[in-house]
Amino acid sequence: MTTFNDLGLSDSLLNTLEAEGFDTPTPIQAQAIPHVLEGRDLMGLAQTGTGKTAAFGLPLIHKLVKAGAKPAPRSVRGLILAPTRELAKQIADTLSVFTRRSPLKVGLVVGGASINMQVKRLEKGTDILVATPGRLIDLLDRRSLSLAETQYLVLDEADQMLDMGFIHALRKIAALLPAKRQTLLFSATMPKLMAELAGTYLKDPIRVEVSPPGKVADKITQTLHYVEQGQKGALLREMLEKAPNERALVFCRTKHGAERLMKQIVAGGLRATSIHGNKSQGQRERSLSAFRDGSTPILVATDVAARGIDIPDVLHVYNFDLPNVPDNYVHRIGRTARAGAEGRAVAFCCATEMEQLWDIEKTMGMSIPVASGSAWAPQPQPKRGGGAPKGQGQRGGAKPGGGNGGKRRRPRRGSGGKARLAA
Repeated sequence: MTTFNDLGLSDSLLNTLEAEGFDTPTPIQAQAIPHVLEGRDLMGLAQTGTGKTAAFGLPLIHKLVKAGAKPAPRSVRGLILAPTRELAKQIADTLSVFTRRSPLKVGLVVGGASINMQVKRLEKGTDILVATPGRLIDLLDRRSLSLAETQYLVLDEADQMLDMGFIHALRKIAALLPAKRQTLLFSATMPKLMAELAGTYLKDPIRVEVSPPGKVADKITQTLHYVEQGQKGALLREMLEKAPNERALVFCRTKHGAERLMKQIVAGGLRATSIHGNKSQGQRERSLSAFRDGSTPILVATDVAARGIDIPDVLHVYNFDLPNVPDNYVHRIGRTARAGAEGRAVAFCCATEMEQLWDIEKTMGMSIPVASGSAWAPQPQPKRGGGAPKGQGQRGGAKPGGGNGGKRRRPRRGSGGKARLAA
């Protein structure tokens, strides 16, 4: 069995890991760390929650300490980019633990916080800076820091950065970095644009892959409920009331929808808070803190929380709205069953979400067991002047309550390329 002692890390880092209770590296750590220490550019493919922060953070700390240099004023020696504030803060917190016995300074710059305070903290230079792309661009435009001396670049959850539209920001940032640098890219999926990004910014990279995309943790019990959109709130409330003190994470598709649902849950007498892009950084941190300590056991969120939330005892994940990107479903339910625990993931599907459901099941390579209701059968396109509105559906052959034994007719692809239920 591989141990951290086998990976080539310094004695001081090994002592820190031992003191913090880390003894056995995860697969992504065991495979990636030796290559990073050798100076290779690296593309790491692994799901969130597999230990990627240590996979790039430990060798980065090792190399920066070994170099022995101090950062020049307003300069950055190692830059780590993350798509969300929560993930960036989690990375910075983890690295702060690993650097506790070293002279390295870890900085954090994200939106929603005082930019003037961030400018002040950057004045003396930073060994490792963890940043979201938007706020980093703001600071670069102000000339509050320089990337001219940055030796290491890490792109974490790079696929989500692309999903969130950060490609232009990444190109702008990369143009300001030295050509001679080590670049590490970590992603849960490998869409075509990701391959192009890797080809542009990585030089002869080594590829490391664990936990293939779409793989769900074995200890997550999944169930599916076919339910009309207008009835989702009542069904969710019924489920939450059965275990009001157990930590539950509820995912919505939009910011306004998440806020509205949270207020409905609170109005029903349950303790809930929300996290989404319309919240300030302080509000988001307070919501996460209340969720983490259990004082508010229900957190309603958008996909901003699908990655970067590492709370071991989340027992339930509810997909109130199915995501448009199927991989996000895997990331969402990956917030439960952490650290070997068991968890339950519940999905609601209304008539207009059948395409999303099929894409999710195709990505996972499995059908989600049906707990109630029956599949929605898309109706033909209505003729002008009559018929059902576009996107409406009707129930398929199974009766509500699982009268078909929990099975449902599977979609097949017709000649027109659109999915439909088998007749």
